[in-house]
Amino acid sequence: MQAMEHPKQVAILRELMRQLDEKRNVDAGVMYKTPTSVYSCPDVAAKEWEVLFRDHPQIIGLSADLAEPGAFVTCDDFGIPVLGTRDESGRFRAFLNACRHRGVRVANEQRGESRRFVCPFHNWTYSSEGELVGIPQQDHFGDVDKSCRGLIELPAVERYGLLVVHPRVGGTIDVDELLGDLAPEFDSWKFGEGLVYQGETVIKKRLNWKLANDTFGETYHFQKLHRDTLGQIFYGDVLHYETFGRNHRFVIATKAIDSMRDQPEENWDLLRGTSPLYFLFPNIQFAFSLGNVNLIKIYPDPDDPSSSITRVTHYLTTEMLELVQSSNGEVRRIDADNLYESRSFDDLEYGAPVAFDPSALFETFDSTIEKEDYVVGESAQRAADNGTLGHIVFGRNEPALHHYHSAFRDALGMPPLEEFHGGD
Repeated sequence: MQAMEHPKQVAILRELMRQLDEKRNVDAGVMYKTPTSVYSCPDVAAKEWEVLFRDHPQIIGLSADLAEPGAFVTCDDFGIPVLGTRDESGRFRAFLNACRHRGVRVANEQRGESRRFVCPFHNWTYSSEGELVGIPQQDHFGDVDKSCRGLIELPAVERYGLLVVHPRVGGTIDVDELLGDLAPEFDSWKFGEGLVYQGETVIKKRLNWKLANDTFGETYHFQKLHRDTLGQIFYGDVLHYETFGRNHRFVIATKAIDSMRDQPEENWDLLRGTSPLYFLFPNIQFAFSLGNVNLIKIYPDPDDPSSSITRVTHYLTTEMLELVQSSNGEVRRIDADNLYESRSFDDLEYGAPVAFDPSALFETFDSTIEKEDYVVGESAQRAADNGTLGHIVFGRNEPALHHYHSAFRDALGMPPLEEFHGGD
């Protein structure tokens, strides 16, 4: 991956160092409260489902998910079954995953490679361009104009490494508009180049999808909830934060940031001492560090406002893959501290093949979400469902939560958040 402009990297690192030195976190200057009913109300959930998912462009993955012509992915998380393909010309396409005969899915695997999609019911067959190319015993079935019965195509755009689909046939997608001022930054990172899919973890929990998003919204909890896990790698109570329309950038400091203090600023590298996270409205958390990327897609459960589904998809850069694999395919030793402190892949030291798997980095990431963040989220959901706890509070050191809740309320036409002044 390449990086954002170096002066911006330096400014972010300076701000994080200042907060560390002054022992002061980011300060929004105001506190807000939100009613707990937004996490459990069926009417709110129904409106979210319609406005934010069924009638809003959805990021279904990254370019690396469709690495070659013939690759495909399926998605069923936002109200309609979607089939995404990389067609023979290399173009990203998206279709309703439904046969034009009787509506049965033509692709049932989550991902794979196929230039033909065969309906299991009667073997009607479609190409990766969505064309109907075969009808068994057509002389028995009747006259069908194949050119008019291809898979129903959905609006689909691939830009900055993002695969974006609109759930409605007549929907429009403008990725630059969706990203706003973040577009040049996404372009600079080159997420569409050199990433390799490494697997996906699915987390189904009884917490509202917004509560799941909330767990990514502050560093206040790092040295409490994550004291023995991520707290060993990252500093808590420091944060560089910036909004971009309904999106934001959230940069947390690793303890390796200290190694840059004695180096000239021209050598400073953001990924050497931080882990950036982008929130892309309404439901995407995009976290990455040196050599790896995590795409977190959080969806409501359509049948239960108090539940959600999180899909965490992992990618490694080709540089990282080359680094950790020996010529015979065995995995080489990489010291975790050395990985985070390294400024470039050339700086990393590794020795003889041992039982170190880069997937361990992903496993730690996933288990922290599922076994720590979402456990307390489920606890908060029980309080929301009960109704006795009327509201919760977002502190001055939690600006991402201010922004996120203000954005979804604005999108749904709800009143703005109320300020909290220290009492009830």
